Amino acid sequence: MSTERYNPRETEPRWQKKWAEAKVFETDNSDRREKYYVLEMFPYPSGRIHVGHVRNYALGDVVARYKRARGFNVLHPMGWDAFGMPAENAAMQNKVHPKDWTYQNIAAMRAQLKSMGLSLDWSREFATCDVDYYHRQQALFIDMMDKGLVYRKQSKVNWDPVDQTVLANEQVIDGRGWRSGALVEQRDLTQWFFKITDFAQDLLDALDTLDDWPEKVRLMQKNWIGRSEGLTIRWQIEGKAPDGFSEIQVYTTRADTLFGASFLAIAADHPLARALSAENEAVAAFCDDCRRAGTALAALETAEKKGINTGITVRHPLDPDWQVPVYIANFVLMDYGTGAIFGCPSGDQRDLDFARKYDLPVVPVVMPKDGDAASFTIDDTAYDGDGVMINSRFLDGKTPEDAFEMVASKLEAEQLNGAPVAERKVNFRLRDWGVSRQRYWGCPIPVIHCEVCGVVPVPKKDLPVKLPDDVTFDVPGNPLDRHPTWRHVSCPCCGKAARRETDTMDTFVDSSWYYTRFTAPWQDEPTDPAVANRWLPVDQYIGGIEHAILHLLYSRFFTRAMRETGHVGVSEPFKGLFTQGMVVHETYRQGSGQNGQWISPADIRLEEADGIRKAYLRSTGEEVTIGSIEKMSKSKKNVIDPDDIIASYGADTARFFVLSDSPPDRDVIWSEAGVEGAFRFVQRVWRLVAEAADQLKSVSAAPAHEGDGKAISQIAHKTLQAVGGDLEKLAFNKAVARIYEFVNALAQPLQQVASGKADATFTAAVRNATEILIQIIAPMTPHLAEECWSVLGHEGLVAQAAWPSIDPALVIENEVTLPIQINGKKRAELTIARDADQNTVQQAVLDLDAVKAVLQGQSPKKIIVVPQRIVNIVI
Repeated sequence: MSTERYNPRETEPRWQKKWAEAKVFETDNSDRREKYYVLEMFPYPSGRIHVGHVRNYALGDVVARYKRARGFNVLHPMGWDAFGMPAENAAMQNKVHPKDWTYQNIAAMRAQLKSMGLSLDWSREFATCDVDYYHRQQALFIDMMDKGLVYRKQSKVNWDPVDQTVLANEQVIDGRGWRSGALVEQRDLTQWFFKITDFAQDLLDALDTLDDWPEKVRLMQKNWIGRSEGLTIRWQIEGKAPDGFSEIQVYTTRADTLFGASFLAIAADHPLARALSAENEAVAAFCDDCRRAGTALAALETAEKKGINTGITVRHPLDPDWQVPVYIANFVLMDYGTGAIFGCPSGDQRDLDFARKYDLPVVPVVMPKDGDAASFTIDDTAYDGDGVMINSRFLDGKTPEDAFEMVASKLEAEQLNGAPVAERKVNFRLRDWGVSRQRYWGCPIPVIHCEVCGVVPVPKKDLPVKLPDDVTFDVPGNPLDRHPTWRHVSCPCCGKAARRETDTMDTFVDSSWYYTRFTAPWQDEPTDPAVANRWLPVDQYIGGIEHAILHLLYSRFFTRAMRETGHVGVSEPFKGLFTQGMVVHETYRQGSGQNGQWISPADIRLEEADGIRKAYLRSTGEEVTIGSIEKMSKSKKNVIDPDDIIASYGADTARFFVLSDSPPDRDVIWSEAGVEGAFRFVQRVWRLVAEAADQLKSVSAAPAHEGDGKAISQIAHKTLQAVGGDLEKLAFNKAVARIYEFVNALAQPLQQVASGKADATFTAAVRNATEILIQIIAPMTPHLAEECWSVLGHEGLVAQAAWPSIDPALVIENEVTLPIQINGKKRAELTIARDADQNTVQQAVLDLDAVKAVLQGQSPKKIIVVPQRIVNIVI
């Protein structure tokens, strides 16, 4: 029969409408089946989805549809990470209110995501800028204040002079703001903080329980938390120093290298540095220069090392006659350790660079185990490896570990001003999370400042503190500071005139608990604890590796904070984590060199001849240069619009391509040829099924255990078993490869059925195989699967059908491959029936050409057959 070409433009909207009308993907919290919570990191509503979104949400959708078919009660929600600076920037540039800009973008992106056919529970949708959402976030903030997890202090902060707001250290990239790209400055501001450091050890220890997280993410978090065991050592100041200063405390993890010390360095904000600044203009100027730099460690590591000699010296703790100079240095931060370090140039590259710059001594104190102490020197590279101690008096010849213990024990036993010279201490690199942001488009911090009562939380009955709509963005800075009435309020305690806090929360707060709100977004409280405890942790969380530290660490803290405040009963938010690769594309350039103009793929025509690919402008035919494959970016114009792909090929083709081309944790190269190949596959499956549909509808599906249909039944059930295993492991590309092979094997049987020449038993087996095919492609190409399911006469939706059962008799391997060893060395392999007796196996082995070549007509002394395992021949 003649079959019409599959038309996704007609088919896909129709099935999306049916799913919505039947509320197939709406989740019932009262359903007592085993739960499965799958969640992709929710998007920022920039206005358009990109191909990276297509891949991210396609991955999660396959998991959700598969788990739903396996009988789980699946929660698969969607929302919007909607606060932030881009909306305010758009307001200034386009003369539009951030709220209007944001909700317009949400509407556009919602329509795009729905066109992908994602099995999302849209009834739970929210945006973090919804008053209903940030109302509950404000309640959480107050509950955390009550538990002592929130505090306010003056702090040195990273100030973005363009965005006019504070940035977390993690938001400073190479000394610049992560959004504006402006050089970051240091300022002293009074800020609100979350006490994430209260959970530092727990956050570190619990990483070892997250078996379903990528090891690289766990390592990144361990390094960020940065637990170290060291000594706090007190160095006595010699000579004249400002009043009140008699010693400097230094925290170090390398007390073994003390005999290599050539200087002490303190931070520009160290109390001693501030006291010296008041007395010395040059010191004050140097400290001011330091404050104008960012505080991010990565930036400090790469910046030029600078210092100023204070003129103060300290007594070496292991030698009272040894004086060490004290510098103020730009690479020492007050927020890390004690704000003071001792420099051992031979063992630390940063200290070595500093020592060379200021002509300070460089004494090697650790050398490789096979080194020569008499000749070992340090040139331009510090030696930071393991080895043995040298030039270290009573420590010489010891390992660094043993030397550390000897120094620690010695200094712990000695006294300075009535206290031990040294004390063992555990230190963390992690610092409390500063959440104050000087901007409008964020969640207002729910506190009131009263001259009489101090800082007072807004009573919960007065929540939410809503953002005012009547604001202007004609000048930089926070519009809330300039609003004529919003900030003025009566104190809830004494009733006198007071003012609201005008800082809003870091947007990472919004995304640190949204997964919890999804469990019951209609609740008046932030959560329904019983419901949240049932759904959490998220079983499978999917998102980019770029969130390995910021978002994931903050979310882990927030879950603990919500546990302390009684909102949840779990500690970890995400049981399984998957970090998908990016979508990359060729670049095209018109003209030569760096001055060439980037060209969009939509404007390119590709041709290939004799294995050589060339690119031409569609408009003029001019040849352009094919460049490297890179991450899709607007600046290089190598961006593909998902709407164009869906309009041309359909959502199923786009989904199938991003799932099939490479392992999901690696980058996928977007290519027109790859997309066209996926589209041909969709068309082929439809044609094969549709042409045989009338004959297949005449029988009930039944696998064959004998006769002509047995082979296709075996292939079908083995494929079903393998694809199920692949989907459990998120190995989508492997599943796709098996599906391609299955379709190839099923093509001839389907054509035979379509011809009307197949008997009922064979047709029933082919129908069973075809239904298995439809159901295993349903998570990936759901619209195509529904259309095929329908033409086979099914009244229900494949989206609601149970995953097919595997017939055990059809997946048993009837053959086994045995390695053949001759005198202990493998020489061949033998594939033979699993139930073959010993004599049959021996004769088959002797008949192998490889065995004959070794025996050369001789009879073996012995043949040892280990059933279904191995054969050993002794000659």
